[in-house]
Amino acid sequence: MSAQTNTVTKILELIQEDRLPEGAHLGAQQIADRLRLSRSPVNDALGILEQHGVVARKPNRGYFLLRDFDAMDQAPADLAPPAADDIVTQSYFRLADELLRGALPMQCSEAQLRTRYALTNAQVQALLARISNEGWAQRRPGYGWEFSSMMTTPDSLLQSYRLRLALEPAALLEPGFRIEKQVLARCRAAEMHLLEGGIATDTADQLHDRGVRFHESLVEASGNPFFIDTIRRVNRVRRLLSYRSMQDRSRYKQHCDQHLAILDLLERERNEDAAEALASHLRSTLDNLARISGILAS
Repeated sequence: MSAQTNTVTKILELIQEDRLPEGAHLGAQQIADRLRLSRSPVNDALGILEQHGVVARKPNRGYFLLRDFDAMDQAPADLAPPAADDIVTQSYFRLADELLRGALPMQCSEAQLRTRYALTNAQVQALLARISNEGWAQRRPGYGWEFSSMMTTPDSLLQSYRLRLALEPAALLEPGFRIEKQVLARCRAAEMHLLEGGIATDTADQLHDRGVRFHESLVEASGNPFFIDTIRRVNRVRRLLSYRSMQDRSRYKQHCDQHLAILDLLERERNEDAAEALASHLRSTLDNLARISGILAS
């Protein structure tokens, strides 16, 4: 089962568990919090459910259930994600690349995007919904959309890592820090998947979300809502440049080894050593990103 299909299944299970009636609002952030995921895979899964007629998306309001909870056992059996060459996904990466290269204006209308990427109105809405959910575009008052300049330079990505270097190791030293065994097991399984071939075969989305889930899981275990909110915010807006850095995947084996070492230390409750290992990991990532600054800026 793919990660997307698994998320779809978990959302259906939540609908049944909560006995949600037809018309119930499905908040992406609330679902992400309960499943301990970032919002991107949850929004992708809700999009799949929309394609299968399980939910409906209302502009500026989110997703709403089209079936009563007791009809969930009649949900379509084929809940596969859309094909990898889906036009919205293609347009998303093309738009991100053009924005980073300065080939796209920082302000665009929906009509301009529709013409530029040969999209339908619904496809443009899906494209902009994904981008705005990730935090690097917002609707302009009255007309059009504006892209954030916060994450369109290599320095922006480096600055986000320096913020994380100051915050994430400190989260491991919080008095209320407690990480569940199942969280450790889930994080460890994700790293082993990459080491067993996922580094080469996973999509950019999957690689980014796996890193986000690892680091957010550690910060969430701190129990400090200020740490948690800050890390979630920075992870949403750093996605844009994170994709560009994935053109060089040679560093991912080192990342996996470092993540596994941190998990081992936390499992033995050696939090101070784990905090230092996490700081070293983030510093090495900063060094690696500095060395591929040409890729980021190209």
